[in-house]
Amino acid sequence: MARKRGNNEGTISKRKDGRWCAAITVGRTEEGKQKRIFFYGKTRQEVADKLAKALNDIKQGTFVEPDKLTVGEWLDTWLNEYVKPHVRPTTWGGYEYIVRQHLKPALGKIRLKDLRPDHLQKLYNEKLAGGRVDGQGQLSNRTVRLMHVVIHAALKQAMKNQLVIRNVADATKPPSLKKKEIRVLSPEEQARFISILKDDRLGAAFLLDLATGLRRGELLGLRWRDVNLEEGTITINQSLVEVRTGNAEGKKTMLMFQEPKTKQSKRTIPIPKSILTELKAHKIRQDHEKSQAGPKYQDNDLVFATAEGKPINPRNFNRSFYRLVKKAGLPPINPHALRHTFATRLLEADEHPKVVQDLLGHSQISLTLDTYSHASMDLKRRAAEKLDKILEVKKNSSDETEE
Repeated sequence: MARKRGNNEGTISKRKDGRWCAAITVGRTEEGKQKRIFFYGKTRQEVADKLAKALNDIKQGTFVEPDKLTVGEWLDTWLNEYVKPHVRPTTWGGYEYIVRQHLKPALGKIRLKDLRPDHLQKLYNEKLAGGRVDGQGQLSNRTVRLMHVVIHAALKQAMKNQLVIRNVADATKPPSLKKKEIRVLSPEEQARFISILKDDRLGAAFLLDLATGLRRGELLGLRWRDVNLEEGTITINQSLVEVRTGNAEGKKTMLMFQEPKTKQSKRTIPIPKSILTELKAHKIRQDHEKSQAGPKYQDNDLVFATAEGKPINPRNFNRSFYRLVKKAGLPPINPHALRHTFATRLLEADEHPKVVQDLLGHSQISLTLDTYSHASMDLKRRAAEKLDKILEVKKNSSDETEE
């Protein structure tokens, strides 16, 4: 005789619509009726996995009935089970920070099924009006937009898991993103900046950036094994990033190396001869620092490192840049302006946009043209001038024929 299934064992069956369904009894209602929870999926294995997880959670005492699941509990589950295993540490760190600092404090205690569009819209509006964690003003449109991206993705997964029937974030109006103005050094400003780099410890780094358009992380992750001084090339194989640890009390960030994000980012770039000379001089200075530091030196093979061989914190790199900008008497700019200047100079010199795209490591040429629309407009003007000359030649030729 077959044994009757007891509570918390679960059943699996196939529905008429072709989907699979798993059911589990988790007790009784106040009226004495069985309280059952259902899981759905396209395959038997999918619902079997969901059922097994629920049974394990019940055994561990961590199971939360869907009707009682809060926004905060779901965000934690979503981050750890659906985000962390599939994205880069930098992405996960950014999402975790948004959840911990902004979403959970405001929405965490609301039941997931009770979350409404006005809850989200009110949060967006409040953050835009004055939502910085340090209380020093409002959040930027970009940060609030990221909040929307995070909660929207979490609710989309909740819909797939049939925890909610709709994505309430679809009914909100997040702030639009304003296109950042590209700051480029003029030829005169570029010359002034280069003139004060000669005796600076990181002068070669900023010169190399101006000559190659590397991203900051690519520059700080560059190793000597990736530099070919004979052929005059550098190859981008890794990038240095600062990631959030998710530890609110201990060390909040850490430095780590990661592979290029796209295949276009992994590229080989030629170096001008004058910059090669500077790199060789920089290597001599670095070897001297290494001998001076002795056993304290941590040889990570980095082209640009601290005096003890450690990776340079990106924030400290920025501080060095700002100091030099001030010394050169330039208006406030950030290090990314060197990358923009590199690309702009090439386009101004009539270099083909496809070549510029490859050197920058952009995934699509449309990104290059959109980012440097100020320069591409100059190219369009030159094209119009060329066309004007062609038309003038044809007109003159036509006049001579008529005569």
